[in-house]
Amino acid sequence: MTQRKDDPAFIYFPTNYRWSMGLLLCLSGAPWGGAEIDEVNRVGRALSDRIGDDEAWFEEWTRMGDRIEARGREQESKGHKLTAAACLMRAAHYYQTGERFMQRGAKAPAVYKKAVKSFADGAAMLRRPRIEPVEVPYAGKSLPALFVHPDPDIAGNKPAPAIVFFDGFDITKEIQYFKAVPDLAARGIGCLIVDGPGNGESVRFRDFPLIAETEKYATAAYEYLAARSEIDPKRIGVMAISLGGYYAPRAASLEQRYAACIAWGAQWDYYDVWQRRFEALDSGKVLSLSVPPEHLMWVFGVETRAAAMKKLEGFRLDGIVQQMKCPFLLLHGAGDEQIPLAIAEKCFAAVGSKQKTLKVFQREEGGFHHCQVDNITLGTHYMWDWLCDVLKPGV
Repeated sequence: MTQRKDDPAFIYFPTNYRWSMGLLLCLSGAPWGGAEIDEVNRVGRALSDRIGDDEAWFEEWTRMGDRIEARGREQESKGHKLTAAACLMRAAHYYQTGERFMQRGAKAPAVYKKAVKSFADGAAMLRRPRIEPVEVPYAGKSLPALFVHPDPDIAGNKPAPAIVFFDGFDITKEIQYFKAVPDLAARGIGCLIVDGPGNGESVRFRDFPLIAETEKYATAAYEYLAARSEIDPKRIGVMAISLGGYYAPRAASLEQRYAACIAWGAQWDYYDVWQRRFEALDSGKVLSLSVPPEHLMWVFGVETRAAAMKKLEGFRLDGIVQQMKCPFLLLHGAGDEQIPLAIAEKCFAAVGSKQKTLKVFQREEGGFHHCQVDNITLGTHYMWDWLCDVLKPGV
């Protein structure tokens, strides 16, 4: 639990970046009901002498998930719905935190399904925010999503603004909810959190591997929201996190009905990123990755590096973001160990929008790690206030 030299961020496992990121990702959901510090610390203490053992990681987070889910079910049986909801949704977060490093494990599918059900059951007990599981028609099938309704006191009887929130490289719609989405709804902005191809249920249970053409499912998500009577089709934005710094800018550039775009973390040429990563791995270097490198092959549904690299050839933003017209916000941490700040600056310079903002969080203020995981409220407050200025809820 000591911190690395000169790093003021909370680094739980100083010798293992991925594990520290994973624990902090979970803990950062605490303000919105995604974690309890004592429970997270108990998991961390249980893992202190097994650092790097992903099976142990899976087992301990699952054990904590089971414990909290059981508490939730007991309270549900007693009619204590709000307590039950809090426990069930937090348990789902623990289950998915554990599963992120073990998707190919034999036990992983059952735990993931348990997480989805636990979250859905808990969410159904809440009145505010109202969370509605929905299906977004796509490619003859559908993508699973959560529609978090805007606060009716802000929205009133008028159609409200909304934003489509896509996952990143290794996140899920349930995990995304605990990234301050309740605060966004409280501001009068609806949020459609989508497990797009390569993410969440879509890649695990619906045979939708990751694709470069984000605009295909971004158009489907836009049209789903635009057809809802409570949403203003002229005030729908799109955002995504981490690798979503590729998804959202591409979506807004090629599906120009979107009225705003947020890249929560930058991307530019994801092929080049992985080419450099594999070169470093082959030379024996330890990289700052959020998941094992094999995750890349898994999300594409391929077995080899070469096949994955072929898929990555389309993950480039040059020639695309120059077409963007809507207001654009890019957030990046100056100390991001996965994607250097220079990539954020290159992407931002290329974006064609006349109204665009680059917010870089520095070490002194916090939020300077990847996607502000070290102080997430700095990032979410900045994004939600920017969105309010652009989409104007309550008007």
